[in-house]
Amino acid sequence: MGSDSNAVSFDYLVLGSGIAGLNFAIRAAQHGRVAIVTKKNRADSNTNWAQGGIASVTSREDSFDLHVRDTVDAGAGLCREAVVRTIVEEGPERIRELMALGARFTERAVPEEPGRRELDLTREGGHSKRRVLHARDATGAEIERTFLRAVASEPHITVLENHLAIDLITSRRLGRPGGDRVLGAYVLDRIGGRVLTVAAPVVVLATGGSGKVYLYTTNPDIATGDGLAMAYRAGLPVANLEFVQFHPTCLFHPQAKNFLISEAVRGEGGVLRGRDGERFMPRYDPRADLAPRDIVARAIDSEMKRTGAPYVSLDITHQPEAFIREHFPNIQARCLQLGMDMARDPIPVVPAAHYQCGGVVAGVDGVTELPGLYAIGEVACTGLHGANRLASNSLLEALVCSHRAAAHAAEICRETDSRPLPAWETGDAADPDELVVVAHNWDEIRRTMWDYVGIVRTTKRLLRAQQRLANLQDEIREYYWDFRVTSDLLELRNLATVATLIVGCALQRPESRGLHYTLDFPQADPRWAQRDTVLRLPGG
Repeated sequence: MGSDSNAVSFDYLVLGSGIAGLNFAIRAAQHGRVAIVTKKNRADSNTNWAQGGIASVTSREDSFDLHVRDTVDAGAGLCREAVVRTIVEEGPERIRELMALGARFTERAVPEEPGRRELDLTREGGHSKRRVLHARDATGAEIERTFLRAVASEPHITVLENHLAIDLITSRRLGRPGGDRVLGAYVLDRIGGRVLTVAAPVVVLATGGSGKVYLYTTNPDIATGDGLAMAYRAGLPVANLEFVQFHPTCLFHPQAKNFLISEAVRGEGGVLRGRDGERFMPRYDPRADLAPRDIVARAIDSEMKRTGAPYVSLDITHQPEAFIREHFPNIQARCLQLGMDMARDPIPVVPAAHYQCGGVVAGVDGVTELPGLYAIGEVACTGLHGANRLASNSLLEALVCSHRAAAHAAEICRETDSRPLPAWETGDAADPDELVVVAHNWDEIRRTMWDYVGIVRTTKRLLRAQQRLANLQDEIREYYWDFRVTSDLLELRNLATVATLIVGCALQRPESRGLHYTLDFPQADPRWAQRDTVLRLPGG
């Protein structure tokens, strides 16, 4: 082994520490040794930032058929209904298991039955019933806390904090005979600078999304599309990346970075108002403020462009202060910190990149085209979300698919290749000398995507973005091979890849559907219903 590299091996290698990765790890630990690789500390994930909740059928007024219908309607003709039904129908049992593990969701008293309490279900855009379980307005943090506590008590799980996967190791890349399969991954120790060679017969991509590819996003800084880019470089197909969900209501304030105003605010009666103070959503959709996110985000974008206003306002001042304090304590506290009182004043909001509906092509059990490799959670394209994600279905998908993936992987984790893997080759690479190049390229990618590949697109803008990104890719590729890898360089490389894939998928779809709206093809084309846009590395 080289001096800057160590070799370690596990039965399962999980990349990511959100709900999907942690749930998989806990279940897989019953069958073997698990390593969880996470870029910062173990609580840094999109899951931890999730405010709204997890959608599932848990009340007598609701049904699986209604949840399936709402999901398919929101998905604008691109959902795979069999996948939707599987995830919806398995959701309640997974939630019962999560609660048994210690997750505490908000409850309410039942007025007609003194002394009895039940889950306090809220409603969000696109849902026909109240079915969103929540822990006030910090649901993701409660789920993350529950799983991390379970991980801490599991002796067969090793958590590698401040580590970042560089690339997958596959038998084809090593020139080994026989069919291709995943063998592990090269992983950078962000603190020590060494590169680990981690061998594992099962590798799980649970790396989340890629919101940081845009200038404005609700995502944390870690959301740089690493798993998606690694899978693409390994030759796997990726699909439907043109469908980037912009959350309609991100707080507009110079001191507020990435702060989301939960959709549950609109679910509890909040309404959107324009510069003139009038409601505008009834002009765009009969569901008004509770329309699906693609419709609401486009409506806000249209209002801002029409009036020249830098934001619109979300007004929930009709609710009593005690109600707001009870339902939205974290949002209220943040607003008060910034000098705004949501109980008395409308909140300034703008759309921001939030969720990728496409991803690595995977089945409902996480299985990908590459044997031994699984993709679960936001990084995967399972067919659940279609062209637009129904609010609060993401945590549900992660929970169900990670459970199924762990059961499937238990059958193959003994398929080991005992031959040692080659160490990471540093070669003649030097230490980076011009970090300003990385920072500049990072900014240029994000601004290019925001300006040309945003909520409303045109073919001309997409082609312009494609050309700029191609030039940046060449520059980044040269920098990557000339200098030692750093976490900043790796994330930049992945961001550039993901941005290019989003543009490539968008150029393939000659219609407007769901989250992909182009002025050149403003209508949906029935011939493109149930058709995916798929990209694969040439020769992959």
